[in-house]
Amino acid sequence: MTSGKTPISALARLLSVGAILLAAACQESASGANKERAPMTSPDVRHVSVAIDRTPREVYEFAARPDNLPRWAQGLAGSIEQVGGEWVAQSPMGKVKVRFTDPNTLGVLDHDVTLESGVSVHNPMRVVARPGGRSEVVFTVFRRPELSDVEFESDTRAVQRDLAALKALLE
Repeated sequence: MTSGKTPISALARLLSVGAILLAAACQESASGANKERAPMTSPDVRHVSVAIDRTPREVYEFAARPDNLPRWAQGLAGSIEQVGGEWVAQSPMGKVKVRFTDPNTLGVLDHDVTLESGVSVHNPMRVVARPGGRSEVVFTVFRRPELSDVEFESDTRAVQRDLAALKALLE
């Protein structure tokens, strides 16, 4: 090195500058500067949830069984059967194929619904623990691009009815 400085002292200076910049950024954040933030959720997403007075395991085990869907998820399945290794449901949207996430211990009940048109809709759903051994079931409704405001709100209300039915069955 021609500057006469050791690599260690150059590194120490670099770390000092980094620490000063980090401290300034933290002060700016704490002082409320840069308050402009992205919204927490998009207007094209709805998180619908219901508290159920059962353990997360009990809720998960019931809701994860495709043959239970017609009992609580009328918005998806009036009936469901396995055909050629696939779950096929008769729904308000016509005949649909439903692919479920693999069984898990995390409470993940995601499922993909393929409409007769071939369009596939991903439906995130979770069972999470609440204090006192209770559960919260959360379903995320994503607005499909072709849906009007009225249709999107109708989809959201259908999910609310389905989760209320799940709660009524399990409590």
